[in-house]
Amino acid sequence: MGFLKSRTVLGVLCIVLSLLICFALTPLFNQSVSQKTQIVRVTKDIRAGEQITTDMVQAVEVGGFNLPEAVLRQPQTVVGMYARADLSAGDYILPTKLTDVPAAENAYLYSLTGEKQAISVSIKNFAGGLSGKLISGDIVSVIAPDYRKMGSTVIPPELTYVEVIGVTASSGYDTDTGEQSGDEDEKQLPATVTLLVSPEQAKILAELEADGKLHLSLVYRGSRENAAKFTELQDKVISALYPVPTDQTAEEETQPVTQEPDPGPENTVPESEGE
Repeated sequence: MGFLKSRTVLGVLCIVLSLLICFALTPLFNQSVSQKTQIVRVTKDIRAGEQITTDMVQAVEVGGFNLPEAVLRQPQTVVGMYARADLSAGDYILPTKLTDVPAAENAYLYSLTGEKQAISVSIKNFAGGLSGKLISGDIVSVIAPDYRKMGSTVIPPELTYVEVIGVTASSGYDTDTGEQSGDEDEKQLPATVTLLVSPEQAKILAELEADGKLHLSLVYRGSRENAAKFTELQDKVISALYPVPTDQTAEEETQPVTQEPDPGPENTVPESEGE
């Protein structure tokens, strides 16, 4: 190893190493930096929980150097998903930032099957909505003061047991999603309560909302199995109040009534006088 002590040899080795870096490694590095790849980029700010639409993202080509391996590259893998966190314009998107499950405050709207509807009613005062203590899954009765201008306060039979599926503050955010504020003074009070109802119930609630007179009382809070017993009982009342005609009955009602022709006098063989 004595030749390494020679300054000439060390100088030559340094020159060779420099040339190797300049003409071999640097071009490879530059090539990797300049190599283009397609990614999905955010075009406008997206809030957490918001569903991503086609106008929110676009496919662009960028340098592939130092990009995360899992970065999403096709817009179709992003559109229709929901943002787990806030995304800013210009961000690229990772799978960890997306979910196919809607945000908690919107989840109940995606469980509707078409048989029932979601309708919101306003809470006019603090007491009208159980002092802000209603939560999703509660079973409530709707009390109607001066119901239909009749001068009496009643619980309409159609609204004896109704399920709460959302409680929303005036800001538009649900107050029962479990996100508690550290300062009780900043806690937002509910402005509306969303109920799961039949079309017949929805019409009555719309009338009460227009009159501005309704009050909610808590009937049950507990397991979904027991809550279902109340709503099933209410469904039976609705079916009794608004019976659906059977296909046979409907068919009979639509068919015209036809009269059979008069057969006329019966042809009888007269008895002979001699008999």
